[in-house]
Amino acid sequence: MKHFATLALLAVLVAPTALAQTAAQPTTPAATKGTGRLTGQVLDAATQKPVEYATIVLLPAAGTAPLASSTGDEQGRFELKNLPAGSFRLQLSFVGYATRIENVTVTSQATALSPFTLTASTQKLGEVTVTGERPVIESKPDRLVYNADQDATNAGGTASDILRKTPMVNVDGDGNVQLRGTSNVRILINNKPSAMLSGNLAEALKQIPADQIKAIEVVTSPSAKYDAEGSGGVINIVLKKNSLQGTNGSVGATAGNRNQSLNGSLNAKRGKFGVNTKLTGFRNLYPYRSSTTRTDFVPSPDGERQVLGQLEQRSVSENIGKGGYGQVEFTYDPSPLHSFTLSGNGNQYQSSSPQELFNQYRQTTPSAPGQFSLDTLYSRDIVQQFQFRNYDLNAGYTRTFGEAQPRREWSVLAQHTQNRNTQEYSLDQYHAADVQKGPLEYQERSHNLARNTETTLQTDYTHPFSPTSTLEAGAKTIRRTVSSDYSLDTLLTRVQPDFVRSVRRSNAFDYNQNVLAAYATYGFTLDSVYNFSLGARLERTDIRGEFQGENGRFSNDYLNVLPNLSVSRALGKPGQTLRFSYSRRIQRPQIYYLNPYVNQSTPSSISYGNPNLSPEITDSYELSYGTFGEKMSLNVSTYTRRTGNSIEEFNRYNEELARTETTFGNLATNTTFGLGLYGSWKPVQGWDISSNLNTDYTRIYSAALSRTSSRLNGSMNLNTSLKLGKVYSLQGFGGGWTGGVQLQSRYAGGIWYGVGVKRTLLKEKADLTLNASNFLQNGRAFRNTTETDQFRSTGTWFQYNRGVRLSFNYRFGKLDSGSQRQRRTIQNDDSKQGGSKGGQ
Repeated sequence: MKHFATLALLAVLVAPTALAQTAAQPTTPAATKGTGRLTGQVLDAATQKPVEYATIVLLPAAGTAPLASSTGDEQGRFELKNLPAGSFRLQLSFVGYATRIENVTVTSQATALSPFTLTASTQKLGEVTVTGERPVIESKPDRLVYNADQDATNAGGTASDILRKTPMVNVDGDGNVQLRGTSNVRILINNKPSAMLSGNLAEALKQIPADQIKAIEVVTSPSAKYDAEGSGGVINIVLKKNSLQGTNGSVGATAGNRNQSLNGSLNAKRGKFGVNTKLTGFRNLYPYRSSTTRTDFVPSPDGERQVLGQLEQRSVSENIGKGGYGQVEFTYDPSPLHSFTLSGNGNQYQSSSPQELFNQYRQTTPSAPGQFSLDTLYSRDIVQQFQFRNYDLNAGYTRTFGEAQPRREWSVLAQHTQNRNTQEYSLDQYHAADVQKGPLEYQERSHNLARNTETTLQTDYTHPFSPTSTLEAGAKTIRRTVSSDYSLDTLLTRVQPDFVRSVRRSNAFDYNQNVLAAYATYGFTLDSVYNFSLGARLERTDIRGEFQGENGRFSNDYLNVLPNLSVSRALGKPGQTLRFSYSRRIQRPQIYYLNPYVNQSTPSSISYGNPNLSPEITDSYELSYGTFGEKMSLNVSTYTRRTGNSIEEFNRYNEELARTETTFGNLATNTTFGLGLYGSWKPVQGWDISSNLNTDYTRIYSAALSRTSSRLNGSMNLNTSLKLGKVYSLQGFGGGWTGGVQLQSRYAGGIWYGVGVKRTLLKEKADLTLNASNFLQNGRAFRNTTETDQFRSTGTWFQYNRGVRLSFNYRFGKLDSGSQRQRRTIQNDDSKQGGSKGGQ
């Protein structure tokens, strides 16, 4: 808590300083007033997309003293009012673009100017051409962007490490991702779902190398264009790619006590054709130890609970994983108006988790409370193994309509993904406190093969009616096929000669889900001050499921109308915006929640999915204020969300088998009220500081369990980077969270931190980066408590997370400035995703 308090103090200091920067911004210089007015729009010269928040300055025909200034909105539109008549110069600029100056004439009437285009500025580093550097954190009206490639401390890490430093995002000790205190968040890769993220999300995020990630985009209020996403929002992982003319690539290697990897990329574009490739191999090591104590109760005639038994359990384990990731993308641009894309990516990952478990359960005598009549003591030698194989295939066509209609666009997209997961464990049980002692009395073997296949077709159309109004519409169909084939064999050494199949715990499960969706969004501007976006999404879901070998068929169909509203107002000073948004979202459970496979590698606690789950419906409201200047940015938001029919994890005690059973159900109403604060500051040239604070109050009420759980939670992070000359840079990060609450559980939080130093080499073609994280101690303990009418359980999970790694990256090749096409991608973000435990 000492470290958390220090970081919180630093973050609090950032906010008033940032506000002071806002107050210090110069106002528009005094000029002769008139009745003239100029309106226009700023576009990217290559993509014909709006340049958000460009700076527009009116200059005299001779001289440099500004007469008036303004900032464009998120659509690149701007307005200058109360101008005198005459001839002037208009200066348009934005970070990363070459400044443009045009002669304009102002009359006594309103003048609508033709759209202006800005060209991305470039500079050559040796043989490689790159664009100017971006800030580590960018604040936009509908999202925050964490530019991971600008943070040296990410070198050699994983996607999980990067998400931990992303504003508004928290990754707990188990690797579960939360956005503003909720795990109901959809994670995309390049705006598309990926097969590798459809199963165990916590494990999957360790498979994506940080060196391949360009940025993380956090969208808290998705529009109707997005699939019916859940209460938290969308997290989009943007991978690095290049679409400039020329050939370039990179090779890199990382060595460390937690992560080791080799990676490379090769990109080329000649005329109308382009190809981008990536290949990575990696290995990681995450040792841990855990302990659990549980007290079981039975009701008594006087209404008080009596102790039925007590469990003590300890384990030592390590998780060793290795795998690879590859991607190839082909592009063909036959003309500036037409673009084709064909891409594929795949990964393979396998892990092994050897574990030694001590288990002791003592049961009391009913006639003599407090005295133990049964003492069950044994140890287990357990090996859990996981193997994931996934691939995604994508194809797309995009049609634009040139400078005459710069915002008009039509696209057709297709995607096919497949995820094949194998989960198995074996255990040997000994009648002793140590696996090295005592006779072997029981053995168990379990195998589960799960498949998830998705095929998606999508079309989107954008039509601008005027510079201030736009209609977006589209349709999509998603066909999902999920299967799980699971079996378990047991051997009681004193009774059986060989393993015997357990019929009760073996079966096959098939699940089909078809989604048909259509959406429309209309956006318009009033008085160049108010921006409105009104939309709705219509989704129909058709579900069919079946257990083989028994009468276990089920089906479900439902139709949902999901409205969306966003209103923003540009305030008096340039760059200041006030925004209100409302959205209704649906979340369908994925196989993680549905799979009835029973994971019983530990004797006292099992987990399994629930195939009868229904979708969640969430209503979200958000009010935010944002401002930015040359040296600072600030975003303050307050929000509330209410999820009915919430999918919650719950535990129950099986007296006959003396174990807790964990599954999921539509059991509660989940309501959250929150306040978020994000700020960034540049005290001097080359030094960036950014911080995020979030606090929320969560209340979970379940009529089915007659239970209410609530808690006030908080999280924060702090990032800073400092350039030392031309070749060295220092970066640091830190943060923490206070914990959280579930329907029957409460868990404690923790802190994390790290520092890194980067040195550029070989005429700025190479980087050498040294990182150290959580280095003040060898690990950290995470605690949780679960309490029901039948038992109370306390668990401690100790993760060895001290890490040191050294990374080297070399860039080669030559790029020529050329057009970069913005390409549409599929976004399937409608399913509730899993974390690090539960059904597989």
